[in-house]
Amino acid sequence: MGKIVYLLGRSSSGKDTIYKKIMEQREIAFHTVVLYTTRPIRDGETEGVEYHFTDEEGFQKLKQAGKVIEDRTYHTIQGLWRYFTVLEGALSLDEYDYLMIGTLESYTKTKEYLGQNKLVPILIDLDDGERLQRALDRERTQEIPQYEEMCRRYLADVKDFSEEKIAEAGIKKRFINDDLDRCFTEIMTYLREIL
Repeated sequence: MGKIVYLLGRSSSGKDTIYKKIMEQREIAFHTVVLYTTRPIRDGETEGVEYHFTDEEGFQKLKQAGKVIEDRTYHTIQGLWRYFTVLEGALSLDEYDYLMIGTLESYTKTKEYLGQNKLVPILIDLDDGERLQRALDRERTQEIPQYEEMCRRYLADVKDFSEEKIAEAGIKKRFINDDLDRCFTEIMTYLREIL
């Protein structure tokens, strides 16, 4: 029986980089479920890879069609941004393993929708100071840096990924991403054991 491996972690913990490394490896084959967002695409992102990028009208159409299984709304410096999961067609969990990436809230809602036994959480963690430095370094590379939004996301993570919420989600295992290669190796070792 297939599983959905769900990568989650605070902003700038390295989720996207680890996601790409897992997809590039050939030992364990994963299909993907790419989340949607109404936020603007960032420099270096590709439609359909990090997210499917849409607008509010696109979100409303998908929701009215009954395709949205969970959604989150953030009131950002640039306005309202939504992140949401759409299951286009049926998941073939009898045949395939899937890889998803998201927040603790999206993990919890997807788990409620599909059932706990179908999801494997991979919580990527990192020292707050290192995360803040990574976020700042990334933002500096953007054509128009959004420092205020970066700070809002960073502070929101304090509440969104509180120890209480992590425990409520039933997540006990963490992978510390202070060394990318070591963290990736630990994740792959864990996935070999459980898949």
